[in-house]
Amino acid sequence: MLLNSFVLNMLYLYFPEDKSEYIPAAISMAVFMTAAVLFFLFMKKISKKEEEKAKELEGKYKIGE
Repeated sequence: MLLNSFVLNMLYLYFPEDKSEYIPAAISMAVFMTAAVLFFLFMKKISKKEEEKAKELEGKYKIGE
């Protein structure tokens, strides 16, 4: 039953004959992928700074070793 419902919903997919309709979708995908990569690198940089701060505080408050 679930498989039949899935297959019937697939019939509404639209594949345009004119391939130039894919251009705006490709551009928006490229923009969002670039933004995602830049955000990932930004978060990685912030995480590295926070890790260094945590190690500094850990060394500062370490008791009796």
